[in-house]
Amino acid sequence: MNKLKKQLHTIIFEADTKAGRWFDISLIAFILISIIIVMIESNPGLSPNTQKWLTLAEWSVTLLFSVEYLLRIWITVHPRRYIFSFFGIIDLLAILPAFIGLLLTGTQMLIVLRSLRLIRIFRVLKLTRYVKEASILWAALIAGRNKIGVFLFAVLILITILGTVMYIIENPVNAGFKSIPVSIYWAVVTLTTVGYGDIAPITTLGQLVAGMIMIIGYAIIAVPTGIVTSELAKEIRHTSVNTYVCPTCFKDGHDDEATFCKFCGTSLKD
Repeated sequence: MNKLKKQLHTIIFEADTKAGRWFDISLIAFILISIIIVMIESNPGLSPNTQKWLTLAEWSVTLLFSVEYLLRIWITVHPRRYIFSFFGIIDLLAILPAFIGLLLTGTQMLIVLRSLRLIRIFRVLKLTRYVKEASILWAALIAGRNKIGVFLFAVLILITILGTVMYIIENPVNAGFKSIPVSIYWAVVTLTTVGYGDIAPITTLGQLVAGMIMIIGYAIIAVPTGIVTSELAKEIRHTSVNTYVCPTCFKDGHDDEATFCKFCGTSLKD
């Protein structure tokens, strides 16, 4: 990696330097501006003049993100790895719809283009790159994925059983529980304590079962929270980490005193 690329890597990929912090703050500002533009553009009552200025602002931000995306590809040791990484895909999704809109023309494509342009809202995911605590939370979720997976599987079995039971109880007298899938949908809504009210039991036994499901729902909500909290506490107790991004595998979360990437072994001091 030559000197210019190393300097750009420090500015673009790091947040521990003054230049890197200002670069990140600037990008966060432009990401927020872009998200606001997308939301304003969804208003059908905009005047032509307002739409013109919004389009100009949108293309300015899109070109900025395009330059950023190309720079990230240019300064990386293995561009392919960045392109197909999580943030590489997010960066591409942030700019791709605007350029697709230039290629697909014609009135028959307007609905498709509108949907493609809404993909720009993925730019909000770019914000997670600049929050150090987000990596800790993500690590906690990854560490607890097996426990959470088992929990979700158990909940899936439970709602299937409860939905089937409610179908058996309510179906003869309540048209709302017209099938087992619909009854399972009701069980999900009730177990999560959302309670839309579009379907409700009318039999005494059905209401009794519904009450039990609601109480179980309150207990179940605490389970994933406890799992994530436990794993989060473990991550926080680990050695302090910095924001240095490995130029080879693009992983962060390295220990402050680390000289090599703990994921791929690349030297961090070159």
